[in-house]
Amino acid sequence: MITEMKLNRPEPIKSGEEAQLFKRETNVQLTIKALEAGQFILITGFYSNGLSLLKELHKYLSKKFPNTSFVEQREYRSQYHKLSNRILIEVVNHKLAVKKAPSIGWIEKLYPETSDFFLSFPHIQGLNSAWQWYLNGVSVPVLRSKIHPYYGTYFPTRFEHLILFDNWLKRYEGPKKSAIEVGVGSGVLALQMVKHGFQKVFGTDTNPNAIVGLTEFMGDTKLSRKIELDRGHLFGKWEKQSELIVFNPPWLPKSNDLYSIDDAIHYDKNLFPDFFAAAKQRLSPEGKLVLIFSNLALITRVTKEHPIEMELANGDRFKLEKSLTRSVKAASEKTKRDQHWRSEEEVELWILTHK
Repeated sequence: MITEMKLNRPEPIKSGEEAQLFKRETNVQLTIKALEAGQFILITGFYSNGLSLLKELHKYLSKKFPNTSFVEQREYRSQYHKLSNRILIEVVNHKLAVKKAPSIGWIEKLYPETSDFFLSFPHIQGLNSAWQWYLNGVSVPVLRSKIHPYYGTYFPTRFEHLILFDNWLKRYEGPKKSAIEVGVGSGVLALQMVKHGFQKVFGTDTNPNAIVGLTEFMGDTKLSRKIELDRGHLFGKWEKQSELIVFNPPWLPKSNDLYSIDDAIHYDKNLFPDFFAAAKQRLSPEGKLVLIFSNLALITRVTKEHPIEMELANGDRFKLEKSLTRSVKAASEKTKRDQHWRSEEEVELWILTHK
């Protein structure tokens, strides 16, 4: 059944014949104008030609959207996403048809049915980065070994929330027969729970890549008998009650101008009400509901509402046992984005019980 899942992947473009060719000597400003007019551009010659064009596109857009506010940064990313995805690169026999291009194993793994097609240059960049993460693995401070995230699966690049959860697990004295993780992603929280002695973790995710990737990662090891997975919304097929339910939901509300690439970090208005209603049925009478969240949306003024606080105030389902916070490390000095709010950002751990 796992192998039959249709994986999320960049949609192959069958033909790029009508695209304008871009090589080293092509006029960059005219090319950007063509992109804005809706024209497709095909990178030829060297892989680095695509990198050069993207660099110029970044420069051009940064003048239009100087990144002085959170909203402006969103608009910048939205425009960059739209225009950059009109820049194409050709794939022939599962390899990039330009010189000095990286070798990307995902191209063969995700497109077994066709060897010749076109993809947008940013998608190729994403595939290349994801292949490096997958091959080399990612070290996570709270785990004993690296994770190898599958393409299209969310994995953490910051760890404060994982440390907060790990510290709580060290002090947890409740039963450890079973736990449910909603939105298992690359499996870090589930692996943390196994590390701390949980006999069985039932994980769900709507993303087929997460299920396939974590199944492949576990293989036929002991982990595969401790972590059981289901592709499904919220609790999927898991109907039985559990003594611990863990949820690390997206931290920002969805906006109309966002692309699906942001789905892993943006929630829609129904997510929390639906989750709390379902969790009420799945949590055992003495069980604990743990949510890992952040004040990011509040301090960036994306919203004035905190979905967990709203549930506690109005939901009549759960009461607060404890909430813990941890400050977020300051943004890297290398980052070009204005992230002044990082000094106020905190990750949050909410422990709820039945009313």
